[in-house]
Amino acid sequence: MKKLFVLVLLVVGLTTFAQEKGKRGEGKEMSPEQRTEMQVKKLTKDLDLNEKQQKEVKELLNTQKEDRSEMMEKRKEMKETAEKATKEQRAEMKAKMDKKKEAIDAKMKSILTDDQYKKWEATKEDRNEKMGDRKEKMKERRAKKSE
Repeated sequence: MKKLFVLVLLVVGLTTFAQEKGKRGEGKEMSPEQRTEMQVKKLTKDLDLNEKQQKEVKELLNTQKEDRSEMMEKRKEMKETAEKATKEQRAEMKAKMDKKKEAIDAKMKSILTDDQYKKWEATKEDRNEKMGDRKEKMKERRAKKSE
């Protein structure tokens, strides 16, 4: 009887875990417009944006999305032709990306109040730190696999 009970608990636990894992990946199935809407809602909740700010942030996110898709197309073309970027080209692309980031930051600063902007900056830094931690973990995993 104990074995049956443990088995039932194990099965229920595994199915619950599998369902939760499936829910996490749902964002990948969203359209770009849905993702933008979700980002605006999250920023509205986190920063308490008014309607005018929501509209401006949405426009900014759409512009950013278009720029990103353009860059991805260029990268895809380079990959298909098996052409590698030279150091100068990579430096130029990085400079463009940095310039676009600065423009986005400036635009966000003009849209948000000082307190909202500070909170947005802090959130952005936290996200970048987490991303850096993930990159480090991935490097460690790759190093272990190659050994």
